[in-house]
Amino acid sequence: MYNIGIDLGGTNIVSSVVNDKYEIISTAKVPTNSPRSADEIFDDIAMISQKAVREAGLTMDDIYSVGLGTPGTVNAEGEIEFANNLGFNHVPAAKMLEERLGVKKVFIENDANCAALGEAYAGVGDGAKDFIAVTLGTGVGSGVIVSGKIVNGVNNAGGECGHMVIVVDGEQCSCGRKGCWEAYASATALIRQTKKAMEDYPDSIMHKLAEEEGKVSGRTAFDAMRTGDIAGIKVVEDYIKYVACGVINLVNAFQPEIICIGGGICNEGETLLKPLRRYVEAERYSIHSKIQTKIVKAELGNDAGVIGAAILYMVKE
Repeated sequence: MYNIGIDLGGTNIVSSVVNDKYEIISTAKVPTNSPRSADEIFDDIAMISQKAVREAGLTMDDIYSVGLGTPGTVNAEGEIEFANNLGFNHVPAAKMLEERLGVKKVFIENDANCAALGEAYAGVGDGAKDFIAVTLGTGVGSGVIVSGKIVNGVNNAGGECGHMVIVVDGEQCSCGRKGCWEAYASATALIRQTKKAMEDYPDSIMHKLAEEEGKVSGRTAFDAMRTGDIAGIKVVEDYIKYVACGVINLVNAFQPEIICIGGGICNEGETLLKPLRRYVEAERYSIHSKIQTKIVKAELGNDAGVIGAAILYMVKE
């Protein structure tokens, strides 16, 4: 059986044909070129999806379902209610794909939830039924799966763990609240924290590292820490504490089998995960339980979203 998985991003649209072993057998992509109309974007989605099917040596008759992962909120009717970075308001995504591709089984879901589903079934989750994926990127994205089902909530906006507050009246978050986990644990936040430390420590090696790279990045403080730089060590230690605070909250609230950490920062591997696990082990409510949540690095990378979208039928039919 073959399914199409689509990742509608702010930069690119990616469409892949995925088989029943969760393997990608063909992929096509096109720039999103946003802002532009939903009709133009969905014309391109249909075009690259058909291209991916042809490159797989198949026809649309071979496709069982189509799944689309999109930024923003999606309702039960397959309508993208709001996606600010695409300029979408009440876009009937499922209907538009049905019309363009001629496939009746079309499923629409938030992109972070698709990535979580992909990791849970085809990646590091290995089929775990209680699973949370956290992405440390521009923001803090998350997808929550409980008993094998995506947690959407009554309004299909559930699972936004990046916007739980970890510091009351803390840093301003782009969502309008103050002190959100995203405002402290995102890559954007790490860069801001690094720049502040560079102001406070004019002799820090972070100045040299940033000059060599041409910018301050999420790697700057970690690279400085590895040289023994005091400012770099402080930034990394504080940042991991912020990440850990949110992860501990998730463990206490959901007690999932696995929490996987993705995004560019996860490339630090055990440098990030080892101290993170220590904080979780010390502060989790379930300290005396025999079974504990595993904290691991995501493994599917950019493929998680399209694979998760392709297997939406498994949790939505």
